Amino acid sequence: MGKFVISRTKNNGFKFNLVATNGEVIATSEVYTQKPKCKVGIASVMKNCGAEVENQTEEGYVTLPRPKYEVYKDKAGEFRFRLVATNGRIIAVGEGYKAVASCLNGIASIKKNAPDAKIEDNSLLRKPAAEA
Repeated sequence: MGKFVISRTKNNGFKFNLVATNGEVIATSEVYTQKPKCKVGIASVMKNCGAEVENQTEEGYVTLPRPKYEVYKDKAGEFRFRLVATNGRIIAVGEGYKAVASCLNGIASIKKNAPDAKIEDNSLLRKPAAEA
């Protein structure tokens, strides 16, 4: 089972990472100004993590209703995903992957790890996390 890890950023904001059981970061949040808002973001990921995947790298892809994962190619040519909530806000993003299959595996890992993930609050530690 994975876990959500809340940390403080250099600008005194808060963010979370969803971390798999092997210690790998699966997804990262935006920076929130308040910890309660960060926790709302975690709840939104837990609620929406079972969403369908809209693979925007496929020709003629079908636009899906939200919530959804959007798979796309970034400017560097890497495959990325973002989890978009019903209200259109991006609630989590993934790292860049060389292959679309690896990107889809990242999404599968979120679907597996997020629903029952525990929350670990590291925001009270002295050293802030690096900015995403």
